[in-house]
Amino acid sequence: MAGSAWGTLLTMTTWGESHGKGLGVVVDGCPAGLPLEEEDIQKYLDRRKPGQSRFATRRREGDQVEILSGIFQGKTTGTPISMVVKNTDQRSHDYSGIKDLYRPGHADYTFDEKYGFRDYRGGGRSSGRETVGRVAAGAIGAKILENLGVTVAAYTTSIGPVEIDRGRFDLEERFANSLCMPDARAAEEARAYLDRLMEEGDSSGGVAECVVDGLPAGVGEPVFEKLDARLAHAVMSIGAVKGVEIGDGFGAARSSGSLNNDSFVKGPDGRVAKADNHAGGILGGISDGGRIVARAAFKPTPSISRVQRTVNRQGQEVETVIKGRHDPIVVPRAVVVLETMTAFTVADMLLVSMSSRLDRIQEFFRR
Repeated sequence: MAGSAWGTLLTMTTWGESHGKGLGVVVDGCPAGLPLEEEDIQKYLDRRKPGQSRFATRRREGDQVEILSGIFQGKTTGTPISMVVKNTDQRSHDYSGIKDLYRPGHADYTFDEKYGFRDYRGGGRSSGRETVGRVAAGAIGAKILENLGVTVAAYTTSIGPVEIDRGRFDLEERFANSLCMPDARAAEEARAYLDRLMEEGDSSGGVAECVVDGLPAGVGEPVFEKLDARLAHAVMSIGAVKGVEIGDGFGAARSSGSLNNDSFVKGPDGRVAKADNHAGGILGGISDGGRIVARAAFKPTPSISRVQRTVNRQGQEVETVIKGRHDPIVVPRAVVVLETMTAFTVADMLLVSMSSRLDRIQEFFRR
């Protein structure tokens, strides 16, 4: 299978299946000397693990990470960092009834057409559980950025028709409610909306937003390897994501140049700054020193407990009801996936950008 690796200098290669013995990732290109221990990884995995609220799958996984290589005396050695998370609560028999069916909204049919074979136990590599490896790797990216004064934070901005009120925005509130919304009142409204959908055997989509603060200007490449292009690629690779916006995104199409252009001003520190941030911190594919803002639109969870029409592998039209333990909405648990994939991509692009100017290379190697 191609396509399980990501990154240019800082790379991750994920492996494992939803109902296999475990999942993991190998991270290469991490600079030596980075303070790193399992707790740095675990705090991110704890945010995505299942069974933490009534709006998440009831599958009970501790998602305990074990670092197998690349660390000595609490610091990275510059060699590949291998991490594993064991699966402990698989119920593969829950999927025996659909092994010959193509679940609506899932990758069953396309996977079968591509490989002539599929792991029907929870979707195998197509399962949302694949993101365990991404989150573990992204935690390392976040740690690199933290040591450089760059922070990354993601949160839910809408669930179905319920949107947060920016006037009530409180970033810390995202940790105080099960939907990761930085608006307590919107979280209550969203919970009521989800309760109604669950009673009807249905699911919901939503939007998550990620912001990067402290990234200096000059990160990213101007043609194919634009920072926003790499971020869009990274985010679109997350299962269930159907749309990505940078800055004003699609709203820019309804604007005018006089409103959409970010005026340059002299900042408090005397450096170039911007009066607004419609561009979302990226101009011409390169960071402009402002806050990077990216949004991801997640489709509703396709596994719903309603009768649905489908076709089996024999080509017969049939009806099915999806059994098993599934999230009625993926967004709250996907927030940390968005955050860590963003962190990893930004860290990688930052390392790549170190070689952009000869004078800075000379300065680095000057003794």
